[in-house]
Amino acid sequence: MSIRNHAQLEKLRAIGRIVRRALDQTAAAVRPGITTGELDEIGARVLAAHGAESAPPKVYGFPGALCISVNEEAIHGIPGSRVIRSGDLVKLDLVAEKDGYYADAAVTVTVGEVSEAAVALVRCAESAFRLAAKTARQGNRVYDIGRAVEQETRRCGFQVMRELCGHGVGQTIHEAPSIPNFHDPRHRTRLTEGLVITIEPIIAAGGGKGVLQSDRWTICTADRSLSAHYEHTVVITRGEPILLTAA
Repeated sequence: MSIRNHAQLEKLRAIGRIVRRALDQTAAAVRPGITTGELDEIGARVLAAHGAESAPPKVYGFPGALCISVNEEAIHGIPGSRVIRSGDLVKLDLVAEKDGYYADAAVTVTVGEVSEAAVALVRCAESAFRLAAKTARQGNRVYDIGRAVEQETRRCGFQVMRELCGHGVGQTIHEAPSIPNFHDPRHRTRLTEGLVITIEPIIAAGGGKGVLQSDRWTICTADRSLSAHYEHTVVITRGEPILLTAA
C-alpha cells in the first residue's frame, strides 16, 4: 500500500509495535527443550492481548500463528511438536493484522552453543538488511534493494535464496511490488514516498536453492544447509525509511 494520510501511518505504527512485542517475547522464550508449538502459543497470546490477529491463518489458512523454521528450514515452518535443541537456528516470522492494517517482521535466534558459521550467517542477514534499508528511499528502484542484499550476502560468503523475496504490505500480507533479494534489472519500479514494503534477506550457507516440503508450506534449502531470515516492514521516505516493526 501507499500511505495517504497520518491516520494510516499511525495504524501501521500500532500493528508494527504489536508485531515487535510478540516477536521479542517469543524470541526471549527460545531455549533448548521448548517446542515450536509452545513458542507459537506465546506469540499468539501477545497478539490476542493487544487486539491483533495472526494474518497467515486468516488469509491463507496457515496452521499456526507464527512461521517457525529451524536450521535448514528457510521459511513457513509449521509450529508443532519439534523440540528446540542447543545449536539450532530458529527463524520466527510473524505477520499480524489489527484494524485492517498489516505488519510483517522476522528474526533468527541462535540457541545455546552454535557454530561460528551459524553466527556469521545470522549477522550477515542483519547486515544485508541494514545496507538494503539505506537504499530504500524515494526515487531509487526496487532493484537497488536487491543489489544491496546480494552484494553483502556474497561478501560474507553466503548465497541469497533467489526464489524468496520481500513484498508490498499494509492492507493484506502480500501486495505489489515484489522485492527480490538480488539485482534483477526487470524490477525497475521506482520507490515512492509512503510506499509500505518488507525488506527481508533470506540467505543460506550453501547453494541457496529452496525446495517445498511435503507439508506444502515449509521451504528448506535443497542441500540442507543452514538458513537465516531477517525482516522489517518499512515505509519509504525521502531519506531513511521508517521501520514500523523496530523496537
